[in-house]
Amino acid sequence: MSTATFRAAVVRTPGGPDSIEIIDVPVAEPGPGEVRVAIAAAPVHPSDLAVAGGVFHAMGLINQPERTGLGWDFGGTVTAAGPGADLPAGTRVAGLLGGFDRDFGSYAEQIVVPAAGLGIVPAGLDLVAASTVPLNGLTAAQIVDLLGDAPTGGNRLLVTGAAGAVGGYVASLAQDRGWLVTGLARAEDEAFVRSVGAAFTTHAEPGWDAVADGAVLREHALALVRDGGAFVGVQPSGGPAAERGIAVSAVLVHPDGPRLAGLLARTASGELPARVHAVVPLDQVADAQRAVAKGGVRGRYVLKP
Repeated sequence: MSTATFRAAVVRTPGGPDSIEIIDVPVAEPGPGEVRVAIAAAPVHPSDLAVAGGVFHAMGLINQPERTGLGWDFGGTVTAAGPGADLPAGTRVAGLLGGFDRDFGSYAEQIVVPAAGLGIVPAGLDLVAASTVPLNGLTAAQIVDLLGDAPTGGNRLLVTGAAGAVGGYVASLAQDRGWLVTGLARAEDEAFVRSVGAAFTTHAEPGWDAVADGAVLREHALALVRDGGAFVGVQPSGGPAAERGIAVSAVLVHPDGPRLAGLLARTASGELPARVHAVVPLDQVADAQRAVAKGGVRGRYVLKP
């Protein structure tokens, strides 16, 4: 009797896009609190390039003896539910995989994940668009959590990379917490930054009450914060050292089903942008990563199994 399998993209020995293999993996049954999801869409992120290139292996964050799965987030449909999982088959969901060190990812035809970390996709939002929300949307929401409510009289927030995938969400979501947001981006991105309700600049002087460093400028961004202000970065292992009384923190994104459901609802209503650049077959994963590596694209390449 043959074992049922599905296709997944992995790296055995990281070496960039050319090292990616598509292999057959045995189908797993969901355990307590888990569901199996047929993946309809999985975005390609710069962090995926770093996994395939061995960056996180070299940092000691990944230690997989056989293979490392690629892909962080996805949109798809529940096909099976384990005991205690309250998402029935047929439910459209989006989700995020936590952590670096795993032998599976969302670059695959299916996946088994905890139901609690998933958000239900509203009827008005297609799964390709929904798949682009979890990683970037939750990262941004958790950055805003670290910033907290804007202090009275000290609410000027600069978002670097404000036209980027994370920065665009931060620029929008931080306004909910009372921040007066200015986005730092290239001149050609002014219309987008202003479309999410933020002010815009191509050059920032020091003196901001807080900086959310979506562009990963690190020390250059920290220098823009006033003494005693706040700085939030997106790379926990590579943040700048605190100085001048600045509160320095960094986000380490984690699954959050209820928060994700809210972000998906706001995306479906048009309040948050859904940014898809192109949809490509899973078989073309290496080409998609090469395209992302070139940069300059506003929107995600999305893999379709």
